[in-house]
Amino acid sequence: MAYLDNIAVFVRVVELGNLSAAGRDMRISPAVASNRIKELERHLGVRLLNRTTRQLTPTEQGSVFYKGAKQVLEAVSEAEAAVAALSGKPRGTIRVTAPLGLGRRLIASGIPEFHDKYPEIEVRLRLSDHEVDMMKEGIDVAFKLGLLEDSSLRMRGIMDCERVLAASPKYLEKRGEPTKPRQLIDDRHDCLMLRFPGVREHYWTLLTENGPKKFEVSGPFDSDDGDVITGWALAGRGIINKPRFEIEPFIRDRRLKVILADNPPVPVKLAAVYPHKKFQDPKVRLLLDFMAERCQRMIGDILAGR
Repeated sequence: MAYLDNIAVFVRVVELGNLSAAGRDMRISPAVASNRIKELERHLGVRLLNRTTRQLTPTEQGSVFYKGAKQVLEAVSEAEAAVAALSGKPRGTIRVTAPLGLGRRLIASGIPEFHDKYPEIEVRLRLSDHEVDMMKEGIDVAFKLGLLEDSSLRMRGIMDCERVLAASPKYLEKRGEPTKPRQLIDDRHDCLMLRFPGVREHYWTLLTENGPKKFEVSGPFDSDDGDVITGWALAGRGIINKPRFEIEPFIRDRRLKVILADNPPVPVKLAAVYPHKKFQDPKVRLLLDFMAERCQRMIGDILAGR
């Protein structure tokens, strides 16, 4: 197993480009990760990585070995999944990611409960509003609010989620409440946008009498953290476009008011995305079933005020 562990460390170092990041991902120190790479290089008799002060990149031999090593690890993972399916005792590690708001409200709190039910399964959760490269970062399951764009992945729809535009009474008193979507632009309303490098959506798509229509809204500032944007809206700094379940408590206590209710944003799909090969992994299926039921129940409770 030591040799296989060394291979696994090498693969993660290549994928993440950094010993410290690979060590954190695998729960070992950078020193241990470095020693395992050195052991692998001694065994093979070649240098696998080019080392700089900031990043590690594979040598020519390292690139060749990485491709084969990746296939070996995937084969071992598939074999372990097959054995687990036969034994009825799923075990191993699942790497999960989700957006910050969704992850904090629905996913994170369910991880301990899932582990209590399946103690042999470890879950490593990463929350980020940035788009995550699942294949590069070794993610098994990504919970997301949006459409599936990568055809190399599979998607399990969980539910459609209503979205709303909302602002605080303080903001609406100061700037006026828009009654038509076009006023968002014509009256230069401060629209609070979720943006980060690589994002393509710089507009809001609202439902009109002629169907969905894009409106290129703008605002004085934006953020790559959805909860920061909500905080700004609560402080009276602008209008947000959010899944209703994320801000329902603020709507209920009147800290936020839904606007343009006749022209809401198009609903967003809550879904779980995963690589094709993970479909047969019993521990992944168990997590998908558990979280799908939990998300549906919790969102229903939030919207019902329970």
